[in-house]
Amino acid sequence: MASTNLTPRRWNSSWGFLFAAIGFAVGLGNIWRFPYVTGMNGGSAFLFIYLGCVLCVGLPLLVAELTIGRKGRANPPSCFRSLAQSSGKSESWSRVGAVAVFCIFVLTGLYSIITSWTFDYFYHMVSGSFVEVSADASGSQFATLLSSPLRLVFWHTMVCILVATVVSQGVNKGIERVSSVMIPLLLVSLVLLVIFGFVAGDASAGLSFLFVPDFEKVTAQTVMLALGQAFFSIGIGVAGMITFGSYLPSSASIPRAALIIVAADAAVALLAGMAIFPIAFGYGLEPASGPSLIFQSLPIAFGNMPGGQFFGSVFFLLLIFAAFTSCVGCGEALISWARGKFGIDRKKTTTGVMVSVWGVGLIYILSLNEWSDIRLIPFLQTFENKNIFDTVEYIASNVLLLSGAFLTAVFAGWVARPSLFADAMGGLNSLFFRFWYFSIRYLIPPVLLLSLTYGISE
Repeated sequence: MASTNLTPRRWNSSWGFLFAAIGFAVGLGNIWRFPYVTGMNGGSAFLFIYLGCVLCVGLPLLVAELTIGRKGRANPPSCFRSLAQSSGKSESWSRVGAVAVFCIFVLTGLYSIITSWTFDYFYHMVSGSFVEVSADASGSQFATLLSSPLRLVFWHTMVCILVATVVSQGVNKGIERVSSVMIPLLLVSLVLLVIFGFVAGDASAGLSFLFVPDFEKVTAQTVMLALGQAFFSIGIGVAGMITFGSYLPSSASIPRAALIIVAADAAVALLAGMAIFPIAFGYGLEPASGPSLIFQSLPIAFGNMPGGQFFGSVFFLLLIFAAFTSCVGCGEALISWARGKFGIDRKKTTTGVMVSVWGVGLIYILSLNEWSDIRLIPFLQTFENKNIFDTVEYIASNVLLLSGAFLTAVFAGWVARPSLFADAMGGLNSLFFRFWYFSIRYLIPPVLLLSLTYGISE
């Protein structure tokens, strides 16, 4: 059986949808990348550029994806096909949805591995492995994790089982229920860590790093970084928001929901910076070290400060919430596609999808250790030093995701009938629709095409 559309469930409440969508959008990039990029690229000067990119690029694309999902009421390829048919255009536009589904499948395996790191670190923080840890020992801990395939396979398997358990319960009893618990806990954890960081660290230096404007650091590269952060942090271009939109009641306001999602996404990133950087500066850590700040430097600070074991555990539990809810959203998008494609019940589909994700994850794990010398594209300079994990992540993030989002913008702005989207935004003459239509038609396609060109040629 092929291309079977199963009637999707609906969110029980608007808050349930918002928690699930925010959980999908908020990930590890919000916790370490956004604060670091903000601090290194002009502080609040970068922040203003980022917010502009969110409003002019991220928000219109998010509205487009949610609307496509609600209008189509099916998996992403079928949603594009349905809207194309309604507009008298070729069904081949369904391939845009297929690109998004393929991209999210690739990224789900990658994200499961990174989520595995957070589980491992939470376990070792709770068990006291980082108490009074030295810099060398902390670095060795992370290196040992990456070089231990069995240890990674164990945590990867646990992540896949937990995601399968949640998603197999369906939209309401699984995703909505878990997100409605984890996202409030994530926010509470962040607030606790902000307070702790202000007390135990150097709040003045940390806040200055984030918020004091330095316009001399603003360049064309800064704008590209702001655009990239706005684009990737919201979770657009990978089928997840289209899937979540397909469960959205007709009475829900898509512009309002989209504004709440992007505001929450940015707020989490800012709170993370306010929690992390006072600790980093207070304990002489390098704030520009990106992922290594999280997995190598911060454990040193937590291991050598009063109350550090408890608050370090809270921090890595926060990372688990952020990473796991993103994995759940990815899993749901894949299962929605598989159910519509093959007409299989949810539990069987969940098993098949997550076993596939688990198998792909094994390849990524081995590329970090046993297969670390293997290069997929050694004849291209960009990839000559990248292992399988890094190569796939780069292609998915800089080519597949951007290509899918570019085609989505073209479809929404130039292919589909404007009235299909205007209904969700107060009509053709509403101010929000006119802003959205201009952005999706004239601003976003060239911006994404430029970003795609930059990503390929970097």
